[in-house]
Amino acid sequence: MKRTISLFLLAAVLGCTKPSGLMMKTANTIAVDADDTKDSIILKAAHVVPTPNQMDALSDEFIAFIHFGPNTFTRMEWGNGMEDPKVFDLRELDTDQWCQAMKAAGMTKVIFTAKHHDGFCLWQSRYTEHGIMSSPFKDGKGDVLKDLAESCEKYGLKLGVYLSPADLFQIENPEGLYGNLSKKTERVIPRPVEGRPFDNKTTFKFTVDDYNEYFLNQLFELLTEYGPVHEVWFDGAHPKRKGGQTYDYMAWKELIHKLAPDAVIFGREDIRWCGNEAGQTRDTEWNVIPYDEDPNAMSRFGDLTAKSLGSRDDLLKGKFLHYQPAETNTSIREGWFYRDDTKQKVRSADDVFDMYERSVGGNSIFLLNIPPNRQGRFSDEDVQVLEEVGKRIEQTYGADLLKGAKGPAEVLDNDPNTYELLAGEEQVIEIIMASEVEANRFVIQEAIASHSERIEKHALDAWIDNQWQEVAAATNVGYKRILRFPTVTTTKWRLRILESRVAPAIAKVSAHYYENRPPQLAFSRSIDGLLTIEPQKHDFGWKPHGEDISKNINNDLEIRYTLDGSEPTPDSKLYHVPFLHEAGQVKARSFTKDQAGSVAEKTFGIIKKDWKLVGTDQEADGHVGTMAFDENSQTYWTSTRNGAHFLAIDLGQEQTLTGFVYTPQTANADGMIEEGMIKTSANGKSWKTLETFKFGNLINDPTPRTHYFNAPVSARFFRIESRVIAGGKSGAAIAEIDFLTKE
Repeated sequence: MKRTISLFLLAAVLGCTKPSGLMMKTANTIAVDADDTKDSIILKAAHVVPTPNQMDALSDEFIAFIHFGPNTFTRMEWGNGMEDPKVFDLRELDTDQWCQAMKAAGMTKVIFTAKHHDGFCLWQSRYTEHGIMSSPFKDGKGDVLKDLAESCEKYGLKLGVYLSPADLFQIENPEGLYGNLSKKTERVIPRPVEGRPFDNKTTFKFTVDDYNEYFLNQLFELLTEYGPVHEVWFDGAHPKRKGGQTYDYMAWKELIHKLAPDAVIFGREDIRWCGNEAGQTRDTEWNVIPYDEDPNAMSRFGDLTAKSLGSRDDLLKGKFLHYQPAETNTSIREGWFYRDDTKQKVRSADDVFDMYERSVGGNSIFLLNIPPNRQGRFSDEDVQVLEEVGKRIEQTYGADLLKGAKGPAEVLDNDPNTYELLAGEEQVIEIIMASEVEANRFVIQEAIASHSERIEKHALDAWIDNQWQEVAAATNVGYKRILRFPTVTTTKWRLRILESRVAPAIAKVSAHYYENRPPQLAFSRSIDGLLTIEPQKHDFGWKPHGEDISKNINNDLEIRYTLDGSEPTPDSKLYHVPFLHEAGQVKARSFTKDQAGSVAEKTFGIIKKDWKLVGTDQEADGHVGTMAFDENSQTYWTSTRNGAHFLAIDLGQEQTLTGFVYTPQTANADGMIEEGMIKTSANGKSWKTLETFKFGNLINDPTPRTHYFNAPVSARFFRIESRVIAGGKSGAAIAEIDFLTKE
């Protein structure tokens, strides 16, 4: 049901011929009074709006993070602050290449870590020698931020700076300023340095201690010597503290507002952290949130990680209602800094594109880190992902399928400053197309700059088979909501607002088509024989977000499979849920509306639920024998002593088998059984050799290998013995062993 508001408020909305939808003055922060009712608090929330700078930040949508510094060369995530600046052994730098790749991805702004927690400065600061000025790069004359600022101007990207409040060099250095217990006295910012005058003659007077003076001096450099700065990023992480050091944020804020009037401040009142580093998003991300104190007067801001931040119940708990959008941040690589191109995995284009749609299309800003390598460039794999994501964004959202459609002019004119106010009892917008279109994405934007975020629940209908059919539904909208649904062919759309705080103002709607890409499939089977067929998961283990990426972006996906060896077609059996598969070959293929993926196939051995371990020659810690038949190829049995190795298994009953499959462990290159024997037994005690086997090139190609017996054999007990371990190693390992039936 539609939420109700008081008759008085409803009359205020409906009483005019052209109601404005505004019943009080809008503001970025609105106080909650002691005599406010639940309805009046919700009314106030519906009049909390972003500042112009916040609105610009939301409109930037997809932005970049650059983590670069000594950690790039030491391969550490966090430095200790006492690294010799010479470890920053940069020989070349190509910030143009960075900007080309970011531009190709559709990014609009880059935030550069000018100083991370280690205190190492990547610009020519006047106030320390701990930085690039003491490194070999350009004989100490280099300035990474200067090069990046020039490249940003060349490629039309906005620039932001990350200046870590934490500073391990200033903490660990005996003469360091952080926590040195200095008294607060009046200081002039910037402090003059002989031979290094500033072109910008603005000065400030602040009563601060030594470290805050140091920090303000460096802020002054960053905000006056590298062109316009559009975001200042303050990390809340603190690897170490000292001396009860506090931050005079109000002084920082005054300086930023004066020197960078277009900048938003991350980690404070302007922009907040989403609450994780995995690219995980809330289903409902409200940007109007409650505070117990006036956020404009606060110096410290805690991390907001709760699942719900701005619901009706949340709003009733606060004393101030404040507009504060979230940045959804994560890294394209496993870690914030570059380590290597082999073991440090890179996110797939599917993953990044899905995060783009979930974050930008979920009322937040998407901040993706791309760490340059030790050659001063983005690595090729990172660039390929960025280019593919940018291609998909442009192909999907570069054209509006509603162009030429009939409906409220204010929502179809592509002008965020015009809007359709839904002040009537039935809050509905209908769009009639000029011709039939195929679409699987629909974008909605509220006029948040003038009317805040008000929609609490909505649904989208398409005209199909001469009737309205609901194709998508969601909760709030705010700056932008991207609805994703299976492809429909339609001539009409209907947007229904089901719940709202007060009359919502819709600024824009648009329809789009994403070309689904049928994914490669993978099989897995439980110990009980339940077979799962699903899109192959990209191997990326850093801070998992838990999203089903392929399902999210490929709404038309179907999986078809066969068990008789034939090729799957659109008419083959449709996979829904895991099913019992006792043994034999499975073939599967993914299909979307107009495309077919490649065929995946696998031959499964007999079910393992009744298997028991008879014995092994040895079990290394954490790698017991049962791990060789637990239906998990990521675990493995290993024996590490010298000599021959064996693993003996009781299959639970006599089976007639035609061969076996050996899956080597892939955690390293050890224990791969190149040659061995397979033995059988009637009682698990007396063994006779059945056959020998040999597998080649395991170290370079550690994939499952199949050995077929010369003739089917019936037995209950089987024993695998090693004779030769690949690469001359001494131990043996089995990730998984499977036995094939006569089928």
